[in-house]
Amino acid sequence: MNVHYTSLGLVNTRMMFAGAIRGGFAVPAYNFNNMEQLQAIILACLETQSPVIIQVSKGARDYADRTLLLHMGRGAVEMMKREAAEKGAGEIPIALHLDHGDSYDLCVSCIESGFSSVMIDGSHLPYEENATLTRKVADFAHLHDVTVEGELGILAGVEDEVSAAAHTYTRPEEVEDFVSRTGVDSLAISIGTSHGAYKFKAGQTPALRLDILHEIERRIPGFPIVLHGSSSIPREAVDTINRYGGRLKDSAGIPEEQLREAARSAVCKINIDSDGRLIMTAKIREIFALKPEEFDPRKYLGPAREALFFLYRSKNLKVLGSAGQAPEIMGAIKDDALVNCR
Repeated sequence: MNVHYTSLGLVNTRMMFAGAIRGGFAVPAYNFNNMEQLQAIILACLETQSPVIIQVSKGARDYADRTLLLHMGRGAVEMMKREAAEKGAGEIPIALHLDHGDSYDLCVSCIESGFSSVMIDGSHLPYEENATLTRKVADFAHLHDVTVEGELGILAGVEDEVSAAAHTYTRPEEVEDFVSRTGVDSLAISIGTSHGAYKFKAGQTPALRLDILHEIERRIPGFPIVLHGSSSIPREAVDTINRYGGRLKDSAGIPEEQLREAARSAVCKINIDSDGRLIMTAKIREIFALKPEEFDPRKYLGPAREALFFLYRSKNLKVLGSAGQAPEIMGAIKDDALVNCR
């Protein structure tokens, strides 16, 4: 069954990124695997009037089932509209994005089942093969007005199907050719962020290679840049998990002030996944420990959803700078639709 994302009420990322470049902020890209995560994302972004990219990996798509995921995407939009009407708030733009797509066939399948944006990650391939694969995906996606994210450079760490032992920093001298040859709408780069919860050893002071970012920005001015692996690994969540039976190793994430600096430049999309997993797990472990008699999933998933809500709200307000940006982007989307209808 082929479904176009517009029939679900979703949008692609084009106007989001144009607004981010003008406004000096980054659009949040939050991963979700279940209903509670999705609810928290939508409610937090609606309250803060932030545009949002809800994204799933290949593994998450398999876990949720592609048909259920399609209806979750529609449900997210309908929930947002109902909540906006009830609260007298403006509607926010929502994109559904494939995170780290690893094949042309997977990207096509997602596009045909309602995704408004896809990432084709050919960063593990030789440069020429990466460029060829990315171009092939972009050509198909653009026929359906779906936006495409490519990647140059490799992030260390492990998250779902993505795994690498060490960083391969993006080479600024390659970005102009890659963007021109592939036709991508945004480019994920490697400047020191890392996938997963175990990014850096506790006590280390992670430092993003902002010099690489600024050189890339100089070479492709105004082009949307994406940062993956940008969780900050909240210490309180790790401590709570370990206090109530967990065995997480000491780890440090990306300092939020460095993410804010990146968001003020060419970085238009920042991916955050592990922080949500940690916050959710911490709350559930706490409830299981303090209320061992509890067995109703609503009684532990509900509080976990609330904890996620506060996490996402804080990211939008204090880190990404995306709070309050939805009205302008929604206006641009509506104006663009009017122009295309004439």
